[in-house]
Amino acid sequence: MRNVHLDPAVPPEGTDPRQYARLLARVHEAVLNGEAPSASPRPVIHESWQRVLATGVDPDRGAATGPLTVEEVEHQRRTCGLSDVLDTLRGSLLSIADASWHILVIADREGRVLWRGGSRAVLTKAQSLGFVEGASWSETTVGTNAIGTALVTRRPVQVHSAEHFVRTHHAWTCAAAPIRSPRDGRVLGVIDVSGPASTFHPSTLALVDAVGRLAEAELRTAHLGDLERLRSVAAPVLARIPDRALVADRHGWVAAVSGLAPVDRVVLPGTVHDGQAWLPALGRCAVEPLPGGWLLRVMEEESAPPTRIVLDVRHPRQAYLKVEGPSGTWTHDLSPRHAEVLLVLAEHPSGRTAAELADDLFGDRSRTVTVRAEVSRLRRQLAGLLQHRPYRFADGVRTDVVRPDEPTALLPHSTAPAVCRLRRAAQEGRAMTPAAAGR
Repeated sequence: MRNVHLDPAVPPEGTDPRQYARLLARVHEAVLNGEAPSASPRPVIHESWQRVLATGVDPDRGAATGPLTVEEVEHQRRTCGLSDVLDTLRGSLLSIADASWHILVIADREGRVLWRGGSRAVLTKAQSLGFVEGASWSETTVGTNAIGTALVTRRPVQVHSAEHFVRTHHAWTCAAAPIRSPRDGRVLGVIDVSGPASTFHPSTLALVDAVGRLAEAELRTAHLGDLERLRSVAAPVLARIPDRALVADRHGWVAAVSGLAPVDRVVLPGTVHDGQAWLPALGRCAVEPLPGGWLLRVMEEESAPPTRIVLDVRHPRQAYLKVEGPSGTWTHDLSPRHAEVLLVLAEHPSGRTAAELADDLFGDRSRTVTVRAEVSRLRRQLAGLLQHRPYRFADGVRTDVVRPDEPTALLPHSTAPAVCRLRRAAQEGRAMTPAAAGR
């Protein structure tokens, strides 16, 4: 591509929106035809187009997927984790969307539309595109769009006119922001404001993002309230136990401890059952259910150390860590930052200094304080699996990384320089293979 980049503000201030839309359309057609465009799309759009092209989404119609049934939509509404903040989301944006000829859309973590509201005329237009409750608006279904791209990048995104991958969406402008759970960091869903491209306003994205953060704050308050209630249950239970023990909620947030150093959170396996579990920070524990959480009693016998670690980064929206050893197998969802750290360490078996890791993650070797704090949290959670001076995986533990088939799907939310380099290297390596050359 040429070194002319489209402005990150879409459209740039002072630009004729119709002229800018025509430029975007020319860039879109050039990329789809495999030609060099007259200007480079914004990085977030370029990366999304590359992901979508690799999945084979039809640029004229999108992928053919039917919407969820009414019963399935109702089930998703109850279980997605957003129903408790629905009043906040709709109360903050619905009237604004209606007055400005937009619609408000709330989708779940898979990009399925669960709630809509706003301008009746725009709702009717959205209906003609299949933008209805139950429909999937993920990148793999309808290509680049604010909802699907925000889910992949885990960042607020505005997609304007021909930045949409599917041509029938070029008459639209959309701004979306992900909403994360304070309990485990997972994206619960997306809040989106969409409307005709002619109604674009540069402040829409900031407004949508602010409302998303307000909803997250409300979820965080509810989370702290749940922890306080669990703490009241834990106090009399721990008072009767002479062993080292702690009480944690179902996401590992610690409500109370006895005989152990205070800690905010322990890493629990992906699935916890009444019985026994091996935890990196505690070893083998007896597990008993409590209302809203677990009682973990540390078993005194020494556990055998793990022998293999598998870092699974195949899924673009969630990375996993799997630990195997004589004591059993343990699986845990990773936060985006921890996935970046572990991927970098897996790529450098001999280890990384704090300065090197700061350069890998932030492109700034001076940010060692941030790196040390982040890795310290990770080492507390994965005790025995990580070593320091330099930071590296424990000696004697085999480390494997399971990567996605498509290079652009490697932690696509990450802007860490080291991860960006890995994606580029994978793309270049794929382009050099005989199979790629023959396409």
